Amino acid sequence: MDRSPHADTAHPTLYLHRWRAWLPERAGEEMPAWVMTDEKPAANSVPALLRRRLTPLGRAVCTLLGDMGAHERAGTPVLHASRHGDGHRPLDMLDTLFEGEPLSPARFGLSVHNAVLGVYSIAFDNHASMAALAAAGEEFEALLSEARGYLCDGCDSVMLVLTDSPVPARYRIPDQAPQRPSAMLMELSRANAPDALCLEANPVDMPETSTPIVTPPRLTDWLMGRCELITRAPPLCWQVTSES
Repeated sequence: MDRSPHADTAHPTLYLHRWRAWLPERAGEEMPAWVMTDEKPAANSVPALLRRRLTPLGRAVCTLLGDMGAHERAGTPVLHASRHGDGHRPLDMLDTLFEGEPLSPARFGLSVHNAVLGVYSIAFDNHASMAALAAAGEEFEALLSEARGYLCDGCDSVMLVLTDSPVPARYRIPDQAPQRPSAMLMELSRANAPDALCLEANPVDMPETSTPIVTPPRLTDWLMGRCELITRAPPLCWQVTSES
């Protein structure tokens, strides 16, 4: 696997226009109104036939994108990055194959990495460009790299979706696997606007092995001023400021 740094994120200046998050692990804590903590989001905007096939994580992604009106922004790309996809589904299927049992086509269809975006696209009739990414723990860095490509190509803004999901205990890497699912949605642009936050980064000398993986809870804490944010590839320390 190519582990080379995402070079075009070395000195970025981006603007965060809006963000939303789903953090069921923070239920009971004081959180902003745009952070959902429901264990199983209602996803009422998704037709019942599609909704009942979604996991809580899939429901959350569709709800976040619907609340942000991504389907009303013709031509705005939607990029989704997730290290493990929808958690148990693909790994449980590997166990099924190992046991020599047949796979359900419907179950397979929702196990692929772009399945949630596919359901969202159908539910909201959104035909904008969409992509699903995985980057071995550097999903947020990959999202930024992909987003800058779209923005440099002329897109006004890009919707970034970062999700994380638990995997079966037998597949977990100690100290890296999340205990609860989570999701974060950010709208980024190269242009400033009222109430937008400026995201800037500076190089930092820190070994990759000591840098925490960027997850939706960590991004939320960073935007709330509770922690610093350092990305791994390349090592950058990020600051968020308001220019209004």
